[in-house]
Amino acid sequence: MVEVIPLALEGVLEILPRKFGDDRGFFSETYNKQAFTKAGIDLQFVQDNHSLSTAKGVLRGLHYQLPPCAQDKLVRVVSGSILDVVVDIRRSSPTFRKWVSIEVSAAKWNQILVPKGFAHGFLTLEENTEVIYKVTDYYSSEHDRNIRFDDPSIGIDWPFETSAIQLSDKDRKAPLLDGADIFP
Repeated sequence: MVEVIPLALEGVLEILPRKFGDDRGFFSETYNKQAFTKAGIDLQFVQDNHSLSTAKGVLRGLHYQLPPCAQDKLVRVVSGSILDVVVDIRRSSPTFRKWVSIEVSAAKWNQILVPKGFAHGFLTLEENTEVIYKVTDYYSSEHDRNIRFDDPSIGIDWPFETSAIQLSDKDRKAPLLDGADIFP
């Protein structure tokens, strides 16, 4: 069984898998298609991704893929913690440009479901943070896009000063939302 908690943007969900522990450790089903379908999440995941960020303050994002290779993502943390941020980039949506954030951590054992049509990024809150996420379509460099993490038209409230955030060259050079190729 899983507990599903809707967040402030429609379709963005916090997921809490059950965890069974004793003096040896714990066991948890982090994904079970039947349980997810029963909870109203009927997705076909095709790829798992795993990242390690050795430093606190590493920001990966804000990323997304355009149709026909758009991806739903199921994100969890197996070591450390992140501030996970989701931005609605569907121009026709009533919540266009709105964002939601949630701490996802190994300690909380929570996950976040990011639907298609949303940009996604995360900031590591601890050293040696490992993130694993499932996606519903394969990576496609042709459809891969990103937007600026500090776009003032979005106004994400990051917990670190911009100068303390570590970015890839790709994310540093990302366009603002108004100049990006996004969802209709």
